[in-house]
Amino acid sequence: MEPKKYSSYAEIEHDLEILKLEKEIYFQKMILSYEKTKESIFPSEPVQGFYAVYKKVFSGTVGSILKIALPYLISWFINRKRGD
Repeated sequence: MEPKKYSSYAEIEHDLEILKLEKEIYFQKMILSYEKTKESIFPSEPVQGFYAVYKKVFSGTVGSILKIALPYLISWFINRKRGD
């Protein structure tokens, strides 16, 4: 590839402006690609919905009772004998 020859500073400035804009376009494409990848890996809406339900259920007196009773129920279910 042969180097380009310029006849004025205006041509150089014009090409530099084009290169600057191309750089910004590629940078924005890279950011968009990153955001799409992040959204596909970490689905935020279902997780936030689950967290809201979890927070609502486990708050207040019912939540306190569930927090105390749930480990006992799980250990009972795991340790129970088959056939009982």
